[in-house]
Amino acid sequence: MRWRILSLAATTLLTAQLAAETIHFDDVRKLPANWRPTATGEGVAIWSVVADNTAPSKPNVLKQSGEATYPVCLKDDTNLQDGFVEVKFKAVAGKEDQAGGVVWRAQDSDNYYICRANALEDNVRIYHFVKGKRTQFKGANLTVKPGEWHTLRVEFKGSAFKVIFDGRHLFDAEDGTFKDAGKVGVWTKADSVTLFDDFQFGEN
Repeated sequence: MRWRILSLAATTLLTAQLAAETIHFDDVRKLPANWRPTATGEGVAIWSVVADNTAPSKPNVLKQSGEATYPVCLKDDTNLQDGFVEVKFKAVAGKEDQAGGVVWRAQDSDNYYICRANALEDNVRIYHFVKGKRTQFKGANLTVKPGEWHTLRVEFKGSAFKVIFDGRHLFDAEDGTFKDAGKVGVWTKADSVTLFDDFQFGEN
């Protein structure tokens, strides 16, 4: 009986591990397959894979260095309805903004959920974008240090959302704009130069 219980626990753990995927951006010095660089609004987003000796998982990171209303990079081969999305990010520069965020249930580059942290504003906020228009429905003020790696995670099921920053549960939110499965990805704003690493997503 004891071995059966241990075997069941191991199977459960394996299933949970298989349900999640992590991208380290380390295999090649270009965007991995199925990642689509794009933007919401005007401007030119520049998404690239570069070496960075501060990366949580060396040697490479995903970098956004262009200027657009809202630069977005979507993982086109994903279709997640309920689960989580998480990323490590570092705000490097930006006069107008220094932001990094995660996207989920994206239908395209104009319709999606986004949660982002901003090192100039010292806050974390959650929004939905509908036809390119951004609407905030929850947020929290806290220190977001520029030049340091942070972890942003959102867990979502139905219309319920849980936002976690650097391992701390910040707030819960509710919104019913997008109920269907969609793509996941990462996001910045305006002139933010932001690095991303250890992008993870999956079912809870």
